[in-house]
Amino acid sequence: MVDILASARLIVVKVGSSLLVDGETGTIRREWLKSLSADIAALKREGKQVVLVSSGAIALGRRALKLKTGPLKLEESQAAAAAGQVRLAGAYADILKADGIAAAQVLLILDDTEDRQRYLNARATLKTLLELGSVPVINENDTVATTEIRFGDNDQLAARVASMMEADCLVLLSDVDGLYTADPTQDPAAEHIPDVPAITPAVEAMAGGSVSGFGRGGMASKIVAARIATSAGCEVVIAKGKTLHPVAALRSGARATRIHASETPAAARKRWIAGVLIPQGVLIIDDGAVRALKAGSSLLPAGIRQIDGRFERGDAVLVRDQKGREIARGLAAYGAADAERIAGKRSLEIEAILGYRGRDEMIHRDDLALTVEA
Repeated sequence: MVDILASARLIVVKVGSSLLVDGETGTIRREWLKSLSADIAALKREGKQVVLVSSGAIALGRRALKLKTGPLKLEESQAAAAAGQVRLAGAYADILKADGIAAAQVLLILDDTEDRQRYLNARATLKTLLELGSVPVINENDTVATTEIRFGDNDQLAARVASMMEADCLVLLSDVDGLYTADPTQDPAAEHIPDVPAITPAVEAMAGGSVSGFGRGGMASKIVAARIATSAGCEVVIAKGKTLHPVAALRSGARATRIHASETPAAARKRWIAGVLIPQGVLIIDDGAVRALKAGSSLLPAGIRQIDGRFERGDAVLVRDQKGREIARGLAAYGAADAERIAGKRSLEIEAILGYRGRDEMIHRDDLALTVEA
């Protein structure tokens, strides 16, 4: 028996509405949530980091506000989300606390993962929460999101978060135990597919609609999410989550569909930096900094000799040696104006020069891709 999460360092777990909220009473399935909390605590004891992406706010809020059954108007959905978020966050905080885990609520909209500055801010906040031992509980900010700035569903939100955080594995807990050759509720001959090496048109054609009818997602949504996550180097697992201890069951060999990524998250990020982003500026560095980068170090302000171009924090920049040869590409931790002020200075001097404490590095090694052989 192989533990599917054994080698994962950072795991994103997506929880659907139909798992968390009782469809008849509209209340949280507390015993189920307690079992999930115990599973998360077990992962954390092994040194793994966990991020939760949870649906359920609208389902909880519509009951609290006594809204009618059936489709809701946009403003009614937003009102339900506002009422439900309080109850959702409270339940997670209470139940995770019993297992010694501090929960932290983070609400995102699509713009937060597409606008460079907001992306960096969200990523930094989540990284800090994980470093402090917390479990971030993320949901779409339905109270402000409109149709044009929505993720569409929390499967895709979870995939964006997994990509942002360079997660090793995204677990989509669902009301079905994975991908089938056809909709198993409609076709008794449908066969379960345990392993998907890559997402192909044939795989996409197998995906159907939502089985439960309770949430907005469905298998098609999960395949879209899987394409996003696997392109960022994150493996995806679609597993049945309705039973108690769903993550422990998955680790013990419960039936699921595993969708492989072709590369690691780190390699995917380096490829994205090196070949996809358009550089907005150039940093000229000295020979000592060149040697440091080739040895795997970050680029410190002290090694910068010249700055060209107008770029903002988080923009891609070229890194060249003093003879003009390209050495690397990376994401700048400071905009051009601040970079010019700290170029050639020691990291300890940054706060005194700029008046705030930023990063010690101009480009952190995780945000840097060499374009010459070391």
